[in-house]
Amino acid sequence: MSIQYILEIVGTFAFAISGALAVKDQKHQDWFGASFTAFISSIGGGTIRDILLDSYPLVWIRDITIIYAIMAGILVTFVFYKYLIGLRRTLFFFDTWGIALFTIVGTEKALNLGVRPEIAAIMGVFSAVMGGVIRDMMTNEIPIIYRKEVYATACLAGACCYLLLDRFGAERNVAFISSSILIIVIRILAVRYQWSVPRFFR
Repeated sequence: MSIQYILEIVGTFAFAISGALAVKDQKHQDWFGASFTAFISSIGGGTIRDILLDSYPLVWIRDITIIYAIMAGILVTFVFYKYLIGLRRTLFFFDTWGIALFTIVGTEKALNLGVRPEIAAIMGVFSAVMGGVIRDMMTNEIPIIYRKEVYATACLAGACCYLLLDRFGAERNVAFISSSILIIVIRILAVRYQWSVPRFFR
């Protein structure tokens, strides 16, 4: 079992928690709503990536462990809800952890399927952010990629970092972990210092 696979499962688990917590302010907070939101948050981006890359069966259909990771995230959120919701920036933490891991997993998978590096980077970003976009739309929130804070840009930077390290022969685990950490650091600094992407229209 590779470290990349382990981190993908951890990322799925983190996104499931993020998705389940996202319904906390909704009128209907039943098990189905929380579970469905967690499921979509976890597999939405990867599903879109695999469809675009014509990669079948879809990753969560092929690997039942992904479903188990989502179920574990939902259960952990239910059992430790009061503790998790009381932690400052809990949703931010799990979301950031998830996008970091999913970006690199998506980029690497696209590369392995033989697409150009530029397309691989885009697929990495899709893997990371599209589940969150769908989650935000489902919970009547403005999708985070449309807010001022740095989000998809951090994913793109991490994907490019991975491609560069891979191009220059870095060991896979080193490239994977280093690129993931870069995304996490950029996100934390962006929130801490209120960085934002320059406006398109002035």
